[in-house]
Amino acid sequence: MGRFLASFGTVALALLFALAAASAAEQDALKPGEFIPASPPQPAPEVSFTDLQGKWVTLADFKGKLVLINLWATWCQPCLKEMPSLEKLQGSEDKLTVAAVSEDRGGSKVVEPFVAKLGLDKVKIYLDPKSAVGHAFSVRGLPTTLVIDAEGRLVGRVEGAAEWDSAKMTTALQPFLPAALENAKLKRADR
Repeated sequence: MGRFLASFGTVALALLFALAAASAAEQDALKPGEFIPASPPQPAPEVSFTDLQGKWVTLADFKGKLVLINLWATWCQPCLKEMPSLEKLQGSEDKLTVAAVSEDRGGSKVVEPFVAKLGLDKVKIYLDPKSAVGHAFSVRGLPTTLVIDAEGRLVGRVEGAAEWDSAKMTTALQPFLPAALENAKLKRADR
């Protein structure tokens, strides 16, 4: 019996080390600010939020365009760090929409002065004070950006602050822009 317990303990310890190594490798694979593709793309949940005037908006309102749902808050320092790059990206690309959805519980009275202070006029600002969008997409923290293609599918996400106007990020987004999708469909039809 003693030999069995010793063997069992050795196997259990080896399994524990293997699981810890696998977990560490998974953590290394998820780097903050990196595009994580959804494999395979999934239909985005039906969610709604309001604009600064209180008008309700749904993801279906963005159909036909690539939309970046950026979940952020005024108290989140990494969120503030990435806002200027989101503003530059929106200013340089008309085939996508950056929808910056504030998770601030204080709503527009907290968000509007903040947006004015940062001078954000290209990024569209929305409110979700109950964090319904974050819950629907199982978001683990802020900022998180959900990449929804023109057909309404979640094609990827970025957890943590990103340099959205960088060549690396625009290259990652390029295949999901409506023109790129149309070209891919045409190439498949030619075969």
